[in-house]
Amino acid sequence: MTPISAKSDLPDSAARRTRRADLASRLKACSRALRVELERRETLLDAIRDVNATLEPRKIAAWLVQRAVQWIPSPCWVVVARDLKGDLAVIADEGLTDNLTPPLWIAAHFVIRRGAEFVSGDLAKDSRGASGVAGSAIAFPLVCRNRTVGVLIGLDPAPSTVAPALSAPLALAIRSVLQPAAIALENAITLQRSEAASVTDDLTGLYNSRYLNQVLRRESKRASRSGRPLSLLFLDLDGFKQVNDRHGHLAGSKALTEVAQIIRGSARETDVAARFGGDEFSVILPDTGRDGAVSVAERILDRINAFRFLESDGLDVHLTASIGVSTLPDVAASAEELLRAADVAMYRVKDAGKNGIHVAQEAPPF
Repeated sequence: MTPISAKSDLPDSAARRTRRADLASRLKACSRALRVELERRETLLDAIRDVNATLEPRKIAAWLVQRAVQWIPSPCWVVVARDLKGDLAVIADEGLTDNLTPPLWIAAHFVIRRGAEFVSGDLAKDSRGASGVAGSAIAFPLVCRNRTVGVLIGLDPAPSTVAPALSAPLALAIRSVLQPAAIALENAITLQRSEAASVTDDLTGLYNSRYLNQVLRRESKRASRSGRPLSLLFLDLDGFKQVNDRHGHLAGSKALTEVAQIIRGSARETDVAARFGGDEFSVILPDTGRDGAVSVAERILDRINAFRFLESDGLDVHLTASIGVSTLPDVAASAEELLRAADVAMYRVKDAGKNGIHVAQEAPPF
């Protein structure tokens, strides 16, 4: 695709005037050339080819940002779409700064609600703006199957003397090129959600045992090659059946989600927390020796002991846990041995009275 910019199409003096002009003036200066470029058959074919060359939403969004920078000179371009949780999030940007965040969300929410372009020359004077919000904006819906799946937003912290104007033919040309990108983006996000669902526990949102085993095998092989340690925590709640018996299974399920939040909040970004099944959980700790693993286990245990479960339901349930710790290569040489050693260590805690941590000291017999 031939890049379109004021600099490439105008004499030097005109280019300097365009760079000094506000967003509305810059859009006006490049509108004719932009329309010609976007209406070329090759432009649409290039767009279809480029956005379907990847299944990663962020790469598709980055392509959109790069093209927008070429199409319409603006200090900032952003793509907003729904993340895996369904929340609107920035998935690609160029030039985004803190002062541009408020106008970004004003434009994004408007386009998501209306499914139409958003233009504003001065948000400080715009009824759709908010107190303290300034600057100019132009935003385009990313439409797939008659649904707005994202927004492409251009922002300038400086106001324009008039609202940026899009002629009907130019707006149509922009929509035509954005449509294959919107379809590719929605397909990529849908695929990502499906893949996430296949490895996620429906109740707690942690990874499931299937994914835990996959990661454990991969990390154990990597640790063996690199000579770096790998640790595993295996956690079982003590007497959890009493929660279900006394308060019902819905309350028990909610308590499990609260436990999962504690475990997730106690682990590091590089750790992999999973629900192994029932009231059993596991945490993979890459590049972590025995002492580091014990520290994480202690943090989880202390937080579970201190937490008041089901408090939002008017209850005050206290839980404890038994945690087994195993480390490769100290007590295991494979993923299976590491898991078995952590499981055996956890049962040592149960046998000793529960509510504690036991570290596997020697490899289980072959």
